[in-house]
Amino acid sequence: MVSADWIAADWGTSRLRVWAMDAQDRVIASAASDQGMGGLTGEGFEPVLAALIAPWRRAGQRLEVLICGMAGARQGWVEAPYAAVPCAPAGSGAVTAPTRDPLLSVRILPGLCQRDPAEVMRGEETQIAGFIASDPGYDGTLCLPGTHAKWVRVAGGMVQEFSTAMTGEIFALLSQQSVLRHSLDRAWDADAFAAAAADTLAEPQGLSGALFGIRAASLLHPVGAGAARARLSGLLIGAELAAMRRFWQGVPVTVIGDAALATAYARALADAGCAVRQQDGAALALGGLIAAHRFGGDKT
Repeated sequence: MVSADWIAADWGTSRLRVWAMDAQDRVIASAASDQGMGGLTGEGFEPVLAALIAPWRRAGQRLEVLICGMAGARQGWVEAPYAAVPCAPAGSGAVTAPTRDPLLSVRILPGLCQRDPAEVMRGEETQIAGFIASDPGYDGTLCLPGTHAKWVRVAGGMVQEFSTAMTGEIFALLSQQSVLRHSLDRAWDADAFAAAAADTLAEPQGLSGALFGIRAASLLHPVGAGAARARLSGLLIGAELAAMRRFWQGVPVTVIGDAALATAYARALADAGCAVRQQDGAALALGGLIAAHRFGGDKT
């Protein structure tokens, strides 16, 4: 039988991950659910969480749960206001979520915001906190690719500024709802990706025409398996790199996220002459929750 001293949770739009932690902040069990924030109303959060962690609770125990992610959004369990940069990520300001169970103490970490230009993030800040906890002297940029990719300047243990690119969402729309969907398959050609990324990094103004060129080429010329999908991804990521040049040119970059997507970003950056490395996002999210728990960021 597993008995948790506290619970770490990452509650995103589509998925919930929980870890049972012991008194030394070590993982002793984990579980996951596809009941993300996007499919729940305010009263639905507590039952989902309670059912998932039930095997780890002791009778009469008051159990602390620390949550990051979209559970703290306006449409989530309870809104956790954004902390303004520059600041330490996941350092303070967690809010208490209402619970019917008096033995369940739930706190949700805030996201980060930037006033000018206007930017917000929720969830990524905990991965950033995990990264800083593992490398407190880091001075450089973190790139967190995904539906909405984040480019984050870090120095002195703090997030100094950040910017967002909707590259992942644009890729999904174009690949699923545009005319390009007729030209794509599920395979992947790494060299086609790299060439396309270099094209739009050099000439981002040509993106729109290059996108239609994917469709035209598939109709007029034989296209290797995976080349069309990889070219679409490369064109979009290359344009993103062109827009975010000030974040990565001349500074070290760490790409944090899913291995396949992080590898694609890392190759495009390396081909552009950037000093780049990769780290796993899931592991860093847990590290950020542990750092916030140790810091006592629930106290407001």
